[in-house]
Amino acid sequence: MPGSPTRRQVLSGTAGGVLASLTATPKAGAASSAATYTAPTPRLRIDLNAGWRFLRADAPGAEKPGFDDSAWTPVNTPHTWNAFDGADGGNNYYRGVGWYRRHYTVPSQLAGKQLYLQFAGVNQVADVWVNGTYLGQHEGGYARFRFRVTGVLAPGPDNVIAVRVTNTRDTGIAPVNADYSFEGGIYRNVSLWALDTLHVRMEDYAGPGVYLRQSEVSATAATVTVTTKLWNDSGGTRSVVVRSVIADQGGTIVAEARGTAQTVAAATGAEVSQTVRIDRPRLWNGLADAYLYNVSVEIHDVTAGADRIADVVTERLGLRSLTVDADTGFHLNGRQVGLHGVNLHQERMGKGWALSDADHTQDFDLIRELGANTVRMAHYQHDQKDYELADERGLVVWAEIPLVNTVTDSTAFTTSTQNQLRELIRQNYNHPSIVFWGIGNELTDYNGTATNTLLQSLARIIESEDPGRLSTYAVRSEDPDDAQAGLHTRTTGFNKYLGWYYGSKDAELGAWADRLHTSSPSRRIGISEYGAGADTAQHALNPPRPEPGGTWHPEEYQSLFHEAYWKQLAARPYIWGSYVWAMFDFASDGRNEGGRPGINDKGLVTHDRQIRKDAFYWYKANWATTPTLHIASRRWTRRTDAHTELKVYSNADEVTATLNGTPLGALRSGDRIFRWTDVTLRAGENTVAVTATINGSTHTDTVVWTLAADTAPATA
Repeated sequence: MPGSPTRRQVLSGTAGGVLASLTATPKAGAASSAATYTAPTPRLRIDLNAGWRFLRADAPGAEKPGFDDSAWTPVNTPHTWNAFDGADGGNNYYRGVGWYRRHYTVPSQLAGKQLYLQFAGVNQVADVWVNGTYLGQHEGGYARFRFRVTGVLAPGPDNVIAVRVTNTRDTGIAPVNADYSFEGGIYRNVSLWALDTLHVRMEDYAGPGVYLRQSEVSATAATVTVTTKLWNDSGGTRSVVVRSVIADQGGTIVAEARGTAQTVAAATGAEVSQTVRIDRPRLWNGLADAYLYNVSVEIHDVTAGADRIADVVTERLGLRSLTVDADTGFHLNGRQVGLHGVNLHQERMGKGWALSDADHTQDFDLIRELGANTVRMAHYQHDQKDYELADERGLVVWAEIPLVNTVTDSTAFTTSTQNQLRELIRQNYNHPSIVFWGIGNELTDYNGTATNTLLQSLARIIESEDPGRLSTYAVRSEDPDDAQAGLHTRTTGFNKYLGWYYGSKDAELGAWADRLHTSSPSRRIGISEYGAGADTAQHALNPPRPEPGGTWHPEEYQSLFHEAYWKQLAARPYIWGSYVWAMFDFASDGRNEGGRPGINDKGLVTHDRQIRKDAFYWYKANWATTPTLHIASRRWTRRTDAHTELKVYSNADEVTATLNGTPLGALRSGDRIFRWTDVTLRAGENTVAVTATINGSTHTDTVVWTLAADTAPATA
């Protein structure tokens, strides 16, 4: 189970006191199948997203703003001050200080409650005040954090919450630099939590305070150890009983445990572990059946013979076993599953990082449409909504910290990075979708002492905090296979861009992988990144490799790249997983390429989520079970060469094509690519139509290509 907070968390607002370690013996095992359960809800969450005011520090007189915020800009959170809107090419990103203030009337019914102010994500350093009282500072732009505001946030009107945010470059905090834009602001949700004085702990790296460790999971039975960290903020000693209840989605109790009464002194905590067995569990089985139980932990105050439920925390539980074999790859619940998926950034056109739940849901809808079964949440901790969606959709997750490119050889950097890893693990410990904890990406000083000392410490933290999952690291494309940085973790990912930045797309990937597998047969290897850029307004027939940093990124080359890569990956089951870079185009203010400055255009879907590129359908035809029939080069509507080809991606056995109503014939394919190579367009509009029967239903796709009159072929 996760350990206790370090001194760093105390400085960031953790309540003081002594944490006692107690043990509880389950009172009961599996409950009657007739018993049903509805979790009580004594704790209260209040949304604080609306009604903020914002001032950027580069405004006149803003670095030390006064108490009059009436002229500040009204905003709601999530909010970022520099979202890419496509108008400035990404060149006007502000990295500096922004101030936020919110006036809040605390409801009278919260009197006597323990109050916690929660921020789901602020980039990169946040200093927080309430009513002029400084609560503390949080470093790191991606993890949730909380401050106890009991006695500071007072019932009644005009409480003032003030937050100073900076996204200024800081060599003491990861990431120091990376190939994406570092936006600033309170870009995730803000909330206030009201709890009883006897409650599940809120300040354990802002984790849930309830941690679910599963073991010996099979279709026959599963063992779950529920570890609860509780805290007594009352003025006296309390007698406490902890009850853990596991219920299925219909509310039927499948297992429970009730401990014996234990004494917890004032201003101290206790840690209670209860182990239960679930017979004949329904497993979390990825895309096939992402089944989730609910685990509710009740904190009973039984002081002086009473029995009052003081607090309840409910977490979801997905029961599964997982392994990675050097020869046969990833196994879920004993069954081999080839992991194929995408890298995901938390960013989109016009909103930047300030995403709504609907935005997150749309992203995962597109990922599932693609047919992916895994997501690498690059290059940092994502919003809880992403992990929840992965749990619900059955997607296996690689989660990682933002240790990218650069390591600073300093105590501050080491402490901050280790803290970000503990935050990532504690806050996401219970998500069944998470299989891999990533400790870094493409560190340039891969054999340096500081780099490897830090990576080794991070790998040890994972083994201590969560030995049931797998550690991993993403090796830079240019680095040797035996780079020391890639040897600390139980699995390794390699970022390979053969055929884009260097080399050939057609056979080099497979040859490289075979050599590594032969020379290091016990090494468990994956492909953490691969991809090529594509501008949907640029087209060419079978183009050669473009210049990666140039302005010409024809969509057709991206398709050819991915066709070649996937065929090599699919033929090698020892590669435990592969991740396209990336699912969506994203802002990277240091880039100026592909016709769109400020954008990394390697996405399978455009930055605004409006266009699925042709390569998207190549993967959909290979990965998804839903019918796919897609004419490639469909956006190449204005033609100047009469002689062309028709290419179709489909998971049909046979596809029939017509040009202007004239049959082009029917083709069968063994690789999901159907290609008519001798197609001649006439002057003016040309209607191309394809038809296929898939799963017993007829499907069609149609495009119109217009050939300029002066380029039409001569006729006799």
